[in-house]
This record gives sequence, structure tokens and C-alpha cells, in this order.
Amino acid sequence: MTEYALALKALTSERYTWLITGVAGFIGSNILEQLLKLDQNVVGLDNYATGHEENLFDVKEEVSQSQWARFRFIEGDITDAEVCQAACKGADFVLHQAALGSVPRSIADPIATNNANINGFLNMLTAAKDQNIKSFTYAASSSTYGDHPDLPKSEKVIGNPLSPYAVTKLVNELYSDVFSRVYGFHSTGLRYFNVFGKRQDPNGAYAAVIPKWINALANNADITINGDGETSRDFCFVENAVQANILSAMAPKVSSSCIYNVAYGARTSLNQLFDMLKSMSEKEGVLYEKAPIYLDFRPGDVKHSLADIAQISHDLGYKPLYSIKEGLSKALPWYLAKPS
Repeated sequence: MTEYALALKALTSERYTWLITGVAGFIGSNILEQLLKLDQNVVGLDNYATGHEENLFDVKEEVSQSQWARFRFIEGDITDAEVCQAACKGADFVLHQAALGSVPRSIADPIATNNANINGFLNMLTAAKDQNIKSFTYAASSSTYGDHPDLPKSEKVIGNPLSPYAVTKLVNELYSDVFSRVYGFHSTGLRYFNVFGKRQDPNGAYAAVIPKWINALANNADITINGDGETSRDFCFVENAVQANILSAMAPKVSSSCIYNVAYGARTSLNQLFDMLKSMSEKEGVLYEKAPIYLDFRPGDVKHSLADIAQISHDLGYKPLYSIKEGLSKALPWYLAKPS
């Protein structure tokens, strides 16, 4: 059995209390669904800044009534230290997903990004330490690699940040390391690489590329590509990210804080992604005959991204279960069934 299969089996016989921040968001709601299906107790914290109540309703439809009864929701903000302390009280594990994501958003409003991603993170880290949480896993980001050109990206080598968002995620890692050295409170950061899947918001100025393009395909709207389309990303299906979070929480205690890449480990260009989505949509009965519109590169974007996942595979037994095509085959029908 894989390490993940063993972890899931262990959770069917042992019940813990998990705190998920950003629970109404894309990744947070997918983690919630998996944990409730394992009959775990879950506390969720969200201020609905980027998350949606609809995501929680969607999870409710996917689990049993008795499983849903194991979920307690707190509407609150991680920038409120008292809220963080109260949310952590009684929890075994913290999975900290709450943040203001998006490079363009951070460039437009660096102060709001700093407040949520640095002040909020510090509040959560402090609360978890004060409440003697068994393990603290947080959403880090591949944006931390900045302008370092090497591929694949290895955890030990980073470059200069290219956006305020990247700065905040780097500061999270620095605080995590300091808390490990000063207080002996160890945590794990998961550097997500372009996670996609159901419940990822297709609307708004800062929507991620995959749900945004699926929405455009379904509505015969224009699709724009920043740059020449040869920009590439390591797209990671959300269930791979869920696996990483659970493995991190269940891993034996370590003597220092850790950082891991969470990805599939393969590159897909935006041109390839467009062709893939167009072809897969046609099989779902969606015909799209427009050509993409090419625009200038966006400030703060990196040209290529590819993760080395050897470290997380070695340390935690992480093994991504879904490639981009396999992930899209699960996510695409979900999106097409949703009203835009």
C-alpha cells in the first residue's frame, strides 16, 4: 500500500479534530470533503473574502448527514488574533489554507495581501503554538522561486521574489523556520504549483487560468493568453494537494520545519493547455471555434515552472495520483454542469 493509502486507512479507525483555514475556498473545501468522508471532526474558519458559502453547500451534498454534522464553521478573519486562538483550541491538526492569492491582486493591492498573508499567517502560527497543536501545515507557493531560472525547481534553491504575493509567501517560510528555532514549534510548508480542480472560482479579475478558460469555452467567450503561449506551468490536480496535506499532518514529528513542492512533476504550455481543453470540451458537446487572443506578458509572472517532487516523495511518501489530463477529465464535467 502507498503511504497515502495507509494514512487514509489509519484515519478510518482514529478520529481527530482538524482546523482548516480558508475552508470555503477552493483547496480548503476539497480537503474538508475528504476529511468528512473519513468521518473526521473538522472546524472550518473563513471570512468569505475569496471563499464562497456555495463551496460548503457543495461539500454538504457530497457527504452523509452524519458526516456533515461533524463540521463546525467559524466565520472569522485570520487577521484577528483572538479568532485564531479560539479556532485552534481543541484541534489536533491545523491545515492553514487561508490567504489572498494571485500575483496580479498583490500588485494592485500589496497592503491587503501583506495583511492577510503575513499578519494573518503569524496569528495562526502563534495560535497553533500556544494551543499545542500536533502539527501545522500551511499553503506555501511556487512563486517563492521568483527569478531563479533552473528547472526543475528544487526546494533548497530560490531566487528573488517577483511580486508582493511572492514576498508574503517567502516571509511565511521565514517565520516558520524562526518558530522552529526559537520555540521548537515545527511546521510544514507546501509549495503549491498551479493547483486546479472543482470549486476553483472561474469568475473575477484574478481567476486562475483553467476554470477561467473552461468558463469561456462554455460561453463561447474570448480566451486571452498573456505572452506567446509558450509559458509553461506544472499543473497539479487538487486531489494531489489534498493528499499532500493529509500526509503532512499524519507524518511523524520532525526536529525542524520543512518545505515541500506539491505538483505533478511535468510541464504544460498555455498553448498545449488551450488545445487540451478545447479537445476535451468538444467531447463533452461544447464546440469552440475561436482562436485565442495573445496579449503582453503580465508583470510578476515567471516564464516556466516545473517542480522537483523527489523530496516530498522521499519524506512523506507523496505520489501524485492524477496527471493534468486525468485531473481535467474529472474537473471539466463538474465545471460544465455549473451555471456560469
